Amino acid sequence: MKKTFLEGAIASEFIAESIAKHQSKHSIGAHNIFLGQVRGDEVDGKQVIAIEYSAYEEMANEKLHEIRESAFEKFDLTCLHIYHSLGRVKVGEICIFVFVSAKRRKQVYEATEYLVNQVKEQVPIFGKEIFENEAHQWKVNS
Repeated sequence: MKKTFLEGAIASEFIAESIAKHQSKHSIGAHNIFLGQVRGDEVDGKQVIAIEYSAYEEMANEKLHEIRESAFEKFDLTCLHIYHSLGRVKVGEICIFVFVSAKRRKQVYEATEYLVNQVKEQVPIFGKEIFENEAHQWKVNS
């Protein structure tokens, strides 16, 4: 199984390196990337400054492996990568990076949406919203 979880925010350098590694794969004609960024929501009059992510890693990795396998069966993909943050990620920083490659663009668009939805719905990753006063509450996905 591939490594999915990264400590802290996902750096733009990591994303750029991931893209660069695929330039030598000449069967690829399209890439699609989804970057999830922590929003500075206001909840009950309090401003979110970060999200603290945690996961049941063993269970999450198993579920991510199943999701990857189902995506390869469903779409004609060359490769795909899913990375998610653990720990504190500040507003404006990247917390999820989904990178999909295929021969044709239609496949990458459909696969990316499928993958992001599956991760949100099925993978035991939890976010605790941290507010300006350091109070916190569990995040509800919308």
